Amino acid sequence: QVQLVESGGGLVQAGGSLRLSCVASGSTFRRYAVGWFRQAPGKEREFVAAIPWTGANTDYTDSVKGRFTISRDNAKNTVYLQMMSLKPEDTAVYYCAAPRPFSAPGRRPYDYAYWGQGTQVTVSS
Repeated sequence: QVQLVESGGGLVQAGGSLRLSCVASGSTFRRYAVGWFRQAPGKEREFVAAIPWTGANTDYTDSVKGRFTISRDNAKNTVYLQMMSLKPEDTAVYYCAAPRPFSAPGRRPYDYAYWGQGTQVTVSS
């Protein structure tokens, strides 16, 4: 199995940028797709972006298309979420997650077997 640790969250003004990192350990990282989810207070956890284990055909929820970019560096066992033009509605705890090895990344939380602990992103207006 794989262990995931997120970092890079923080407080930023609207229009600013952050880059989140998800570092994996414990297994062969290149076998795993990775997804990013977020959860705001009082709301359900929602899909943000995903990258397959092949690295091709990334997927984004509509509200972040053109602003967020997901990428991976298998040599560093890391997936990144570059977030630009941040808005107050992007405020949430951001989680990275991985499904079973060689599985396609879905958009639903139950598509994923492994989760990180989350990192807080706060965007002030």
